[in-house]
Amino acid sequence: MKSEIYHALSQKEAKDADVQPTGAQRAEAFVRAFLKRSTPRMSPQAREDQLQRKAVVLEYFTRHKRKERKQKAKGLSARQRRELRLFDIKPEQQRYSLFLPLHELWKQYIRDLCNGLKPDTQPQMIQAKLLKADLHGAIISVTKSKCPSYVGITGILLQETKYIFKIITKEDRLKVIPKLNSVFTVEIDGFISYIYGSKFQLRSSERSAKKFKAKGTIDL
Repeated sequence: MKSEIYHALSQKEAKDADVQPTGAQRAEAFVRAFLKRSTPRMSPQAREDQLQRKAVVLEYFTRHKRKERKQKAKGLSARQRRELRLFDIKPEQQRYSLFLPLHELWKQYIRDLCNGLKPDTQPQMIQAKLLKADLHGAIISVTKSKCPSYVGITGILLQETKYIFKIITKEDRLKVIPKLNSVFTVEIDGFISYIYGSKFQLRSSERSAKKFKAKGTIDL
């Protein structure tokens, strides 16, 4: 067995394998060094015993490639959006007639949301749906406010943030109404719902998961 492992190549075998023939001693030294590198956890005696009795499974070490972290594209921050004035409505676009189609779309959206607004529909159900619905396009009115100049303002809701409503009136005036200390009404197909702004200080995207209390005192 040992003579087979350390067998030197003949001239013909060396020529066929395109290698230079080596002496028996050099071949034996090479094989021993190779086995030592390939089986680093085995002692020399154990290695010899393995060679005499059975085949040796050489260990294979893989190089771990470093995973490149992909950088996600970052969106604009709230401050950058304000500086770029991305959500500002230009004066030439502040016309009530331009947003009437948006109001018609909103009415159809609410009708679909409430499975049709029939005379026998429960008002409590409509109120619960409206509190979680997207109000962009709705006609809202300010019915109560600690600031008397806001009372009576009516228009189409164009933008909603956590603390304010932006509405366009029939006089083509853009009004910014704070939610705090104000009560609003939303009317659709004869149904009127009340929105208490002090309890409504949420972004429109956050309201869908909000649980509103059906009862309780509301202070302006």
